[in-house]
Amino acid sequence: MNVLIEKSVQCPCCGESIELLIDLSVDQQSYTEDCQVCCRPIIVNVEVDSTGGVEIIATSENE
Repeated sequence: MNVLIEKSVQCPCCGESIELLIDLSVDQQSYTEDCQVCCRPIIVNVEVDSTGGVEIIATSENE
């Protein structure tokens, strides 16, 4: 089973759509990733529920 999936989110800094690689083997995770477009840091919060549903919240570092 592949536990890595690609998801698109909108950068909270520049508004562009970016691709994130999400590890489904971790139920809750929070990390910082630089936007591939504007290079500003984004705080990424991911929650995976028991059915495999994924919720991603991306916020700018200054929020």
